Amino acid sequence: MSLKVGIVGLPNVGKSTLFKAITKKQVDCANFPFCTIEPNVGIVAVPDERLEPLAKISKSEKIVPATVEFVDIAGLVAGAHKGEGLGNKFLSHIRECDAIVEVVRAFENDDIVHVSGKIDPTSDIETISLELAYADLATVEKRLESAKKQSKAGTNREAQIAIAACERILEALSSGRPARSVELSDDEEREVRSLQLLTMKPLLYVLNVNEEQVRSGFRIPELPADSQIPLCAKLEEELATLPEGEVSEYLSALGLKTTGLNALIKSAYRLLGLMTFLTTGPKETRAWTVRIGARAPQAAGVIHTDFERAFIRAEIYDWRDLVDLGSENAIREAGKIRIEGKEYAMREGDVCNFRVGV
Repeated sequence: MSLKVGIVGLPNVGKSTLFKAITKKQVDCANFPFCTIEPNVGIVAVPDERLEPLAKISKSEKIVPATVEFVDIAGLVAGAHKGEGLGNKFLSHIRECDAIVEVVRAFENDDIVHVSGKIDPTSDIETISLELAYADLATVEKRLESAKKQSKAGTNREAQIAIAACERILEALSSGRPARSVELSDDEEREVRSLQLLTMKPLLYVLNVNEEQVRSGFRIPELPADSQIPLCAKLEEELATLPEGEVSEYLSALGLKTTGLNALIKSAYRLLGLMTFLTTGPKETRAWTVRIGARAPQAAGVIHTDFERAFIRAEIYDWRDLVDLGSENAIREAGKIRIEGKEYAMREGDVCNFRVGV
């Protein structure tokens, strides 16, 4: 699955520094607005502690983790929906993403200019929220007008569904709520999906703080606790350059258990409503990505599109059983391999062998 997360925010909040740390990829981080014009793209492995022990048991030649694509998008300013700054280009890049990570600056540094002249995370969030909402208002109003014309031309079920959905979304946006807050039926969701509404996309806030704020667990009270991750982008950039063995020592000295990047990457994965199942053998141990709730044939289709059509059954066991018992034969002898059919809903951490026809 191709999964794309856009990193957005006002100019000079630390987006490009964060991106460089995430991907260990050098990008231009000069200290002036709109340094990032064309988006930088990086493919990032989802941290998964299960892969290495499974690969060791299976004597796999290689390990292939699940991945998320992060896109570093140009900074936004007030008026972007009207084309201010790089507004139109900025908004078009966000529309192409599956989810949004909004970087919010909470650290003080006189050497790094803030576009509004002061550090005010809540105000910054409101600025971006308004710009995304204004852009969505224009999109929804245009679709509503079109749907009403289609409806007048005759009986058009799709147009009626679109009208009902757009009117409720317009009401939400006008009252300061994002499009994602509106409950839609399956038919309504299908009708508005093509609009690629910005406020419909899942949203995660990264609070760019200093090291002391990381240790104190800085949060913005107005935001839901599970939608914000405090991290120090500069620290994460430094950690990204260290050998793997030194990272844990550095974190321990700072009183931290894990890097902010690992927390971010895992949270972005969950934000998209994703889970992983695993395959393991001499050739490779691999994490595969599916939507939460996916059935066994859909999971098989992720490996190869023909497998979904030709699916017969799946042999499935829990990854912990392989670690505990040491081999697939031992799992089979213990009666822990399950035979599942087409209606089986995949579970996080399933290890699968798919049986398919020709």
